Amino acid sequence: MIYAVFNKEDLSMGYYFQNEQAISMKTQDIRTVLKTVANRYIGQNPPFGVSYYAYQKNGIRQDKHYRFVFDFHNLYPLADLESNVYAWSKLWSDDDITMVFEIHCFGPVIIYCNGERVFKPNVLAERIRDLSSSFSVKLKKGWNSFVLRFIRTNTGCGGVLGAVSSRNRPQSFIIPSADREGQRGWLYTLPLKEPLEILPEPGMTEEETGITWYPLKNWLPEEESMGQMKRMYSLRKGCYAIAWTRIFAEKSGEYTVKGINTGNIRFIIDDRPVFDSDKSGEYEFKVNISYGCHNILVINQCGDTDWGFKADCFYGDEIIPFINPLNVKGTDEKWVYAGPFSLPVSIEPDKAYSADRPMDGAGRKVFWRLDRPHTFVRPYNDNRLFGHWNYPLGVTLYGIIEAGRFINDSALVDYTAKHVEMCTRFFEYALWDKENYGAASMHNLLSTISTLDDCGSFGSLMLEASGELDEDDYVKIADYIADFIINRLHRLPDGAFYRVNPEHLLMDETLWADDLYMSVPFLCRYYRLTGRQEIIDDAAKQLLLYHKYLFRPDRKIMSHVYDVKHRKATEVSWGRGNGWVAFSYSELLSYLPENHELREELINNFNELCEGYFSLQDEKGFWHQVLTDHDSYPESSCTSMFACAFARGVRNSWLKEPGKYAEAVLKAWNGLCNEAIDMNGNVYGICRGSGFSFSEDYYTNDLGWLLNDTHGTGIVLLAGVEYGKLLEWLGNGGR
Repeated sequence: MIYAVFNKEDLSMGYYFQNEQAISMKTQDIRTVLKTVANRYIGQNPPFGVSYYAYQKNGIRQDKHYRFVFDFHNLYPLADLESNVYAWSKLWSDDDITMVFEIHCFGPVIIYCNGERVFKPNVLAERIRDLSSSFSVKLKKGWNSFVLRFIRTNTGCGGVLGAVSSRNRPQSFIIPSADREGQRGWLYTLPLKEPLEILPEPGMTEEETGITWYPLKNWLPEEESMGQMKRMYSLRKGCYAIAWTRIFAEKSGEYTVKGINTGNIRFIIDDRPVFDSDKSGEYEFKVNISYGCHNILVINQCGDTDWGFKADCFYGDEIIPFINPLNVKGTDEKWVYAGPFSLPVSIEPDKAYSADRPMDGAGRKVFWRLDRPHTFVRPYNDNRLFGHWNYPLGVTLYGIIEAGRFINDSALVDYTAKHVEMCTRFFEYALWDKENYGAASMHNLLSTISTLDDCGSFGSLMLEASGELDEDDYVKIADYIADFIINRLHRLPDGAFYRVNPEHLLMDETLWADDLYMSVPFLCRYYRLTGRQEIIDDAAKQLLLYHKYLFRPDRKIMSHVYDVKHRKATEVSWGRGNGWVAFSYSELLSYLPENHELREELINNFNELCEGYFSLQDEKGFWHQVLTDHDSYPESSCTSMFACAFARGVRNSWLKEPGKYAEAVLKAWNGLCNEAIDMNGNVYGICRGSGFSFSEDYYTNDLGWLLNDTHGTGIVLLAGVEYGKLLEWLGNGGR
């Protein structure tokens, strides 16, 4: 929920809550505060793994912007004019909310949500495909049914549908029929002469709707008569495929496996080969299995005319059910398959029992699939925050890992490492998935990297946490990000990073103070990783270039944005935008060699900015949403970033008047504990994600604050860490 106002008058209240609710009323211990805030976040975002879903590759696909493409004009080129094609899916919502969607129409489109019409285009939108039409949908808490009716005309049939900013927040549409409950995607019809009298509803079987829905869910009769490997992979001489399932043995003892096969087969239980057959036909073998869950891997070589197998497992006369090893949603299949692979067999069972990256097949990468037409397994991250890659999470986790290190709490460090490992482990898969399906099922921002937001902040955190990771997958990602920043990112003629985004006109040809944090901390840590001098040189240069474009000498602070088209800075000083600048200086100066040619100039600029920021702190220790307007709300993330920068500046002797800045840090931290952090570790007063404006009114009245937003939670933790380090430093006599 967004809160747009704060208290100014009630003496029993602080800025955001009753005085008695402040965490400072319960404890003054910095370690307890840090642990409370961090554990509140972790408790709300537990470290769950990815979920695996069935997905039919020949269904409705997404484009690189994560919009769904309904291209029925090309799918049904001979469809009659005025015929109707329907698409059907459902979307989950955690709350009752209003969501804005966009559609590019290839012809008339009528959209229904929960049985009510929510969109019908005007005649102009029907004719011009490049014209985007937006519409609002009131989603109810729970499942919401979407039915789209496309009408065939001479202009075409279909459209491209997505929510606003689909790339940033991809929508998880799920097939709604009872037959394929949980499968990702949409169902669609053949062209129908007449419109449907009754719209389908979630939970209905496809037979109950009275319509044949595509893509088809079952094999054709002639395909059913084949071995499953042949119908999935065709005849592939000199190749093999693998199948994976699990069983749970409730008793230790002798189990019997029997069935029929075509082509050579080998059974492996866990890492132990237990049966081989080079003959086609019926087979049976017995094996001792201990109590517990066990993997079963079958290797099947292609035969002369067919290949495949069937299997059943028994304990005495009791049949032991197989278990889908990935718990794939949207299917009742018990086995997953991968292939084809080129002979000779070179499968390592411990590596086969995983699903976090594609495997080397016969001339191409392959991944797990199901014994259904064109049906593949895809991993998705259904968690609200854990395991996701975006820039606010980069800052959040930076705060959590630093808090864990400072208070010697390994659980906080381990949590951060698990989050980062989930990102790095699936990076290779995400790139492969995007290539195969048009839009990656995971890491939507990283796999389609186009701005510094997509990579720099979380990339910096990844490198910061690299010492806690078990694998070195992070190096590939770091190189990938560095290549984007160094070789592909847009720059002005003088080398300054700037944004070019004609699909997002607000951002097109602009230079944002935010982008210092989205670039400099990563470049610093990449410099540490590689030792490449030009990397740290570029980071230092960016701070000087941004100073040239954004610095306001009248106030000794920064404008939020420089508009390249108008050759003007906004002359509006957003709190967090300036916080990013101050914090980025403190990051760079921590890594910049003492003898660097730009160091003195950078320290002078840092002192000048800090002087401007110092003058704008309020009586309770806060800085405000608009720095120069104390009638705008006190903002927690910028307050925390200025406190961090000041504390680092004092401890490292970068600031020329350390006494007053140390006092400002103490004042800021006390203010946060009194006014913005409650006794449950909730953080108030964090500005939501921002656009920009040349008017202060936008920042004051349109950018309300959020509770526990990831743009600020980690920064508050970092402020606490730096406050604690400053106290220790002062206690040691400034050493």
